Amino acid sequence: MITAAVALAACGALVLYGVLSPGGEQQKKKPQVPTASVTYEVTGTGTADITYQARSKSGKATVVKAAALPWSRTVPVPLGRSPIVSIVLGKQGGQARCAVAVRGQHLQSATASGGFGRATCTGTLPNASPSPDPADASAG
Repeated sequence: MITAAVALAACGALVLYGVLSPGGEQQKKKPQVPTASVTYEVTGTGTADITYQARSKSGKATVVKAAALPWSRTVPVPLGRSPIVSIVLGKQGGQARCAVAVRGQHLQSATASGGFGRATCTGTLPNASPSPDPADASAG
């Protein structure tokens, strides 16, 4: 009986050590990928289907169906990825313009018109450096 109590206490101590030990939670977290602030803007009237790149765990684009225009989003995009926004007008047509800006600097714009008209705007972000300097993170 005493042996069972000692074994149970030892198991409990090991479990507590694993839960309370420093760094246990930090080992499970993945390193953060540096990002740039990207603004996507779609102007016009009516609605459009909008697809844009943002920070996502799956790496997939975000899709907004029948978005009311004008529309804009500012999102973080991982460095090394290309910020991109594409628009598709409905069968009623119309005219809409997409634009991409990185950290407030305009990169590209394009116009879609007519039934199912399409336009795509993209840009380029620098690759993330292998060992970023924390002092650089606040610069810009």
